[in-house]
Order: sequence, then C-alpha cells, then structure tokens
Amino acid sequence: MKGPQIKNNKNPRFAFVKQQQQQHCLLILISIFINVSAAATATAFDYADALSKSLLYFEAQRSGRLPYNQRVTWRDHSGLTDGLEQGVDLVGGYYDAGDHVKFGLPMAFTVTMLSWGVIEFREQIAAAGELEHAFEAIKWGADYFIKAHTSPNVLWAEVGDGDTDHYCWQRPEDMTTSRHAYKIDENNPGSDLAGETAAAMAAASIVFKKTNPHYSHLLLHHAQQLFEFGDKFRGKYDESVEAVKSYYASVTTDNDKYLQYVINNADNFGGIGWAITEFSWDVKYAGLQVMASKLLAKEQHKKQYGYILEQYRLKAEYYICSCLNKNNGSNVDRTRGGLLYIRPWNNMQYVSTAAFLLTIYSDLLLDSNQPLNCNGEISQVDYILGSNPMNMSYLVGYGPKYPTRVHHRGASIVSYRENKGFIGCTQGYDNWYSRVDQNPNVIVGALVGGPDWRDNFMDQRNNYMQTEACTYNTAPLVGVFAKFLTCSFSLAFVIVKESKIPFDDTLHRCNVPKIKVTNKSMSLKHSKKVTAESTLLSNSYFNTYTSSVYSSTKPNTGL
Repeated sequence: MKGPQIKNNKNPRFAFVKQQQQQHCLLILISIFINVSAAATATAFDYADALSKSLLYFEAQRSGRLPYNQRVTWRDHSGLTDGLEQGVDLVGGYYDAGDHVKFGLPMAFTVTMLSWGVIEFREQIAAAGELEHAFEAIKWGADYFIKAHTSPNVLWAEVGDGDTDHYCWQRPEDMTTSRHAYKIDENNPGSDLAGETAAAMAAASIVFKKTNPHYSHLLLHHAQQLFEFGDKFRGKYDESVEAVKSYYASVTTDNDKYLQYVINNADNFGGIGWAITEFSWDVKYAGLQVMASKLLAKEQHKKQYGYILEQYRLKAEYYICSCLNKNNGSNVDRTRGGLLYIRPWNNMQYVSTAAFLLTIYSDLLLDSNQPLNCNGEISQVDYILGSNPMNMSYLVGYGPKYPTRVHHRGASIVSYRENKGFIGCTQGYDNWYSRVDQNPNVIVGALVGGPDWRDNFMDQRNNYMQTEACTYNTAPLVGVFAKFLTCSFSLAFVIVKESKIPFDDTLHRCNVPKIKVTNKSMSLKHSKKVTAESTLLSNSYFNTYTSSVYSSTKPNTGL
C-alpha cells in the first residue's frame, strides 16, 4: 500500500498563542476529556498532525476541475459535465462519502461545521499553518452553492442518483452513471435544504469577511435569499427524506428580525420542546439549543428574551448531560471502551459532533463562570486517535495503525493519474471491490464509521457501516483539533470519573486546575485561554442556522 500522496504537506508546530480579549460569535464547538482504565499509561497525541490530515481529506472529496495546488495527487478532474443536461453549471462541490452523488444537505452541513470551526478557532488554525487550507475547504463548497442557487427561489439539491451510483464501483474520473440534477423551487419546496444551505453560506460569509469582503457579501446575499425562500415556501427536501419540521436560527445579525424569528418560533418548531441526544446533518436541535444558550451572555438579549433563551439552555444541558452519562435516565449509550454510541451505521458522525458541542458549551461555562447542572466525565477525541481497545486510529492516515480498506471507490482503485485505462462499472466490483488487499490510495483525514458497541472493528471494504467515511464526520474535528492545540499539556488519558471535583472545574481540557488521573491526584496549571477571532454578536453579518428533524434513511451509504 502506498503512503499518503501529497505535495507540500507542512506539519508546523507551536506552543502558545498570545491571549486576546475577544467575544464569542454565535457558533457551537468543542472540548473533551479522556476516560481510560486505571492501568493505562499517559500518551501524547499530535493534534497538529491530526488537524493537518483532517483538512487534507476534503481535497480527496473534491468534484470538478482540480486546482494547480491540489495536494492529494491520486485524484484527478471529475464530474465536468454536472448540470449540463439541465442547462446549468453544477461542476464542483464535494462527494460526501465513498460514492459519487453530490447531496446538497450533508454537503451544506459540512461547510457549516467547517466554517463554524474557523470562526471559533481561527487564531489557533492560523498558528498551526492551516488557515489557508481551511479557507480552501470552505470556499470549495461555498462556490458550488453559489452556482447551485441559480435564482432567489431555485436551489439545485442533488447531482447523481444514489440507486444507479451504487450499482457501480468506479473511480470518479471514470463515472458512467447518471448525473441527473434535481432542484427545489416554489412548486417543489425543500425548507430543510434551503435553510441548511443558507446556514452554510452565512457562516462562510463570516469566515471571509475580513480577507475577502466582496465574496463575503455575495455569500450573505445568497444566504438571505435562501432563508426567505425556505421560510415562505415550506416543504420537504424530496420524496426520499420526510422532513417533519424545518428550523432556522440566526444569532449574529444587525437585523433583529432573525433573532425574533428564533424567539417567536421557539415552541412551534420544537426548539424549546424537543430534548435531543444527538446532533448531526439531519437532526440539528441540539446545535440550535447550545447556540441560543450563548445569547444569555448578552445582557440585552437576556433582559428582552431571557425566558425563552433559558428554555433553550435547559434543552441544551439535556443534550450535554446525556453525553456525560448524567441525565438520570436518558443518556447516550457507550461502548465498554467509553465511546459514545448512537447507532451502528456510521456512529462516528455523532461522536465528532458531540465533541464539537461539548467544547463550545464548556467555553461558554468558563466565560460566564456558570456551573453545569450535572457532573460527569467524557471521553472521545483520543479514542478516535487510537486510545481504544483496538489500538487503532479511526482517522485514516494518523498514527501507525488505521483502516486500510476504506469503503471508498476512488481510494480502492488504482489512481487515474497512474493508470488512465478506463475501469467500467462492474469491472470495478470484479477487480477492485472484492480484493482483500489494502487500498492502493490512502484517503488521509477520513473519519470512518468506527467500531461496534463492543469496540470491535472489521477493516473490510464491504463493511460499509464501519469503514465508509463522510465529510460531515471529519468537519467538526477541524475545530476540535485546533482547540486542543492551545493546551499547555498533552495528556491522552485523563479520568474525571465520579470525582468530587465540581464539573465546571474539569470540563474544559485546557483549564483544568486539578483532576484525577489513573486514580492519582495531579495538579495542572491553568493555561491561557485562547478564543478564536470572531465577529461581535451585535455588529456581525446575518448568520442563519437550521435545525431539522427527519424520519429518513441515511443517504449515500452502502452499495
């Protein structure tokens, strides 16, 4: 198996970033603790390397004409006629997993989470030398959304067909499957998709506000139009996804109407009614609730909307406490090794998003000197990187042991740049999918679906429930790894389990005064708390986020 094929892959390191007094903007993000057996020994993980690799993954998922500075060299141009059949230019964007359909909803969530991570932890990402790569990852998706939003009330939702795509095992460069495009409009509404795409573009507009103000304004303009479209013409995304409710939440704006929308519809759309124990591309209530909780830190919002915002906060803490196994009943299940476990199919997507929200909420508590109404411990990020019963990193390319038979068409077939000979639809299944050998290409930075509830993992290409990776798995980790880079220590194994230490003193990894480590007390100095460069709540661009609940079959998985 070839090692990672990249160009100019720098892996900078740094110690600390100068502390600055900055306010948080409105996005949700991440910090975490590690739970292992008392017999384990402390090990340091290289979060800078993990951050670099996680951003590299998005280059492997690119559709369209690849740029001159493409670092993943086993990929080449693909999908160059997307939209041609419908007379629109839909070239670009991301393949969201191991196949070649471009699904708008998970792609938008991916860009939202990438942008959110940069807004919160821009300074740390920059200090690691990865800010330009983060910009490129966000812009690749945002550029596609601009193309896909061809008029105020038209958004192209999907390119390709999942059924026919799954009959073939081909490189994206060889695609022979249907590239039919589907849209939402006034007659075929999709409030969930319109809202999430608005969220992605609004968040990206904040990212580029200083470095590319014209582009930022363009993204904002599209976001505002999509918000109005989704709100005015309400309906489900498509026949395969039943949307129960669509929810849009904006918490950084000059225009109070977006905040007022969140307040006025808090009950009708379930924002203060639903108590949720997962956060993902299709269930976003927890993210909205954490976000709304942050508004309580603003005195004017607390005074005017305090009652409703407090209801949001209570639901946010329900999610947080469920992840910490302290909800007195309804908690997120865990494997024996301590991994949060929601469901067997691509469970890691819920782990990475939980890490993201836990970090955001811990920062909120530290900033406001508030306790959390539950005590407990959490353990996730280092489990992903190798502190688990399999001693395996589930982030591909990180560490000495990681999945080598990822369920991914492009990675599992010889690189098009090495062998341009056409590989047909069934030929790929016969000659490549069924091989027991490792993939010829390493899809660095991909976070695979992960182990089962017993911490077992089968590294087999046909085991798509565990070995397929998705863009929305990795996207939240960009912010997580960046946050961990600010720590003054690098402990891989930390136990904060049933201790008598107040939870608000232990939740935040970088500000732990005293913790229990492998049954021994250990004092740790406070590190300087570093927050991302962010836009002030009172004078930033409009930023829309959605919370949608669906009863659906997950797209783009399996064969």
